[in-house]
Amino acid sequence: MDNKNTIHFIGIGGAGMSGIAEVFFRHGYSVQGSDIKATKVISRLKALGIRVNESHSAENIKGADYIVYSSCIGEGNPELKEAKRKGVKVLRRIEALNMLTGNKKLIAVSGAHGKTTTTSLISYLLIKAGLDPTVFIGADVGFLDGNARYGQGEIAVTEADESDGSFLYLDPFYSVSTNI
Repeated sequence: MDNKNTIHFIGIGGAGMSGIAEVFFRHGYSVQGSDIKATKVISRLKALGIRVNESHSAENIKGADYIVYSSCIGEGNPELKEAKRKGVKVLRRIEALNMLTGNKKLIAVSGAHGKTTTTSLISYLLIKAGLDPTVFIGADVGFLDGNARYGQGEIAVTEADESDGSFLYLDPFYSVSTNI
């Protein structure tokens, strides 16, 4: 995938999806998406210049070269069905995340409680140390004015979602597990 491609995110307003969409956008990709409700996250993405449809419709994926979806999106979703019918390349959220972090030293934070706090602390320290990390956090944090950051450094930090088992597809350089 190169940054001349258009990537469509189904459920772009989700905590994990919005950050990945933002980093792809800041990386120079054409990004668009859809979600079923307007939120402050959707407003932030629109303010960046990302086109967001506030409904799910097969028409929304027009012009998309890639589709990214999360485990929250069912097989019956009209955009996902249309993408598969048209032969558009479909990626799970974790695959898109791996594309952004594959050439970086990844720090993945997992655990039952404290992931967001721990990921935020690590990210804040790396930024203050001048290491310019790429960051994906499961909630908005003040020092980022959002939940993601595109950095030029060799380190990426992510909150690893264990709820659907997708964190097993990460290949971290460092793993942090809370609550063991």
